[in-house]
Amino acid sequence: MTDMRTMYFTITGLNHYYGSGFLKPGMKVRLIKEPENVYDNEAIRVELKGLGKIGYVAASPYTRVGESVSAGRLGVEFGDTATGRVMYTLDKGILCSFNCR
Repeated sequence: MTDMRTMYFTITGLNHYYGSGFLKPGMKVRLIKEPENVYDNEAIRVELKGLGKIGYVAASPYTRVGESVSAGRLGVEFGDTATGRVMYTLDKGILCSFNCR
């Protein structure tokens, strides 16, 4: 049996898409690596079923909340895609969890 551990990440850039008012604790989000991203080759796109892209995993310490890790740190924990879960919707960002081995 492999022990699971939880990492936390923040969704950023939500205002460029649909905002954040619709996100609720417990919702599942899909994480998709974007190594071809011209701004950040460690970028991780965040999608929600039915909407598509809703934002990105925060990379900067200025955009992360709580105990969030950067997109680069989170990205080493999974292949091309993974699933996260919304934990808290805060004024400063959306805190999510990711279970990794």
